[in-house]
This record gives sequence, structure tokens and C-alpha cells, in this order.
Amino acid sequence: MNRPTEPIPGATIEAIARSLFKETTRYGFKQVDYLRFVNFLLDMTMKNSSYSEENENTDVVYNQHQNLTLPLTGERIKIREFAEDTDRTCLERWINDSEGRHFLISRITAKELNIDQFIRSKDNILGLICSNDEGETPIGIMAFLDHDNVQRKAELRKLIGEPEYRGKGFAKEATELWIQFGISALRLKKIYLNTLETNIRNIKLNEELGFRVEGILRNEFFLNNQYYDVLKMSYLIE
Repeated sequence: MNRPTEPIPGATIEAIARSLFKETTRYGFKQVDYLRFVNFLLDMTMKNSSYSEENENTDVVYNQHQNLTLPLTGERIKIREFAEDTDRTCLERWINDSEGRHFLISRITAKELNIDQFIRSKDNILGLICSNDEGETPIGIMAFLDHDNVQRKAELRKLIGEPEYRGKGFAKEATELWIQFGISALRLKKIYLNTLETNIRNIKLNEELGFRVEGILRNEFFLNNQYYDVLKMSYLIE
């Protein structure tokens, strides 16, 4: 990740700016409001111009030499192999709520993937996220889509399906485990993700996991009477 002495990549700045612009436009900002907003930002940066060591970012490195197999065990969660017979009902419920409805949508064609093809495709590798307790409650799903064993790359997707587990760090913990699995067990050299729209929290989370912004596809596809941008990010394994 970028250290304070290094410039933030232009693609990251653009992604954040576009996200802020969309939110402030919905709020009703006019040109004069943007000028005041920028002045406030400049004042705040002048008052907080020093960096502490604890806020410095370092590159995220995963172990390439672990011999990982499913299930994966973390501090609060486990990720086991997805079983269609027992887990399909959970997935169907998760993708029908407001948070999960975009999970099966292709970021390239804007068409919803068929759930049977999603589950049964030999190029998709799925893992069910469960709570790390005696009950092992299913709470979400991790996936590597379009796994290319020749090019050694795959698209990462994640979803915390149970609302009470969202916003509590479970997605980050699960994704760290899944990335480690992809690198050490699948020997991936590139893990990429394409997210609908751009928001600062999502960019920050992915950067904390080691991803970098590759670019923004503006108005990439039309869905539900609205155009969406697609933010492309990737993690490269040297």
C-alpha cells in the first residue's frame, strides 16, 4: 500500500472523488457548496498534516508456501467447501436481499448469472463462511470465479449474507483467508475484483487487503434504470 511519502495513485483519487461527487449530488450540493467543502478539507489537512507511525501503510504480503486445504479456520470464522444440497437455500435467500442482490450479476455483461451455472461451473470455486462456534452458523459465501489455471488468475467475490454479521469485520477476515487459499493452494498469480459503483469504505477495505485500483469503467452497464460505474482492482503475486 502507499506510504505517506508516496503519492496516492490517480485512479484511487478519481474513484474516491467520483464516489463523493455522487453522494453530495444526491444530497443537493451546488457549485458554491463544493467550493466551501474543498476549503474545509484544506483547513482540516493543514491542522492534521503530521503522520504517526501507527497510521503508516505497508504492503500486504501473503504466504505462498502454506499447504492449505478446505476447511479454512480463522479467529472467528471457518470457510468450508460449498455443498449444493445443504447450502443452496442459504445462498438463494442471501441474494434476494438488498445487500446480496448484485452478487450474481456479471460485472462484464450486466446480466444475472444463473444460480445453477454459478454453483456447478468447474471454473468457479466456492466456500461457505460459517461462524467459528459449536453451531457453525452459515453467514456468507466466498468465491473465485472464472478460475484460469493456465493464466493463474481468478475473480474474487465475497458476501456476508446474514445482516447481523455485516459491518463487524467478518468480510475482511474471510477474504484474508480466501486470498491465502487462492495463493497457496490454487497458485494464483493475480486476484482481481470488479465492484459496482465506487465507495470509500469498499476501496479502503480492498486496499487494506492488498488490492490496487486498476481503473474505473464509467457507466459500464445499465441496471434497474440506472447506469453504474465499475471499479477494477487487483492483487498481484510476485
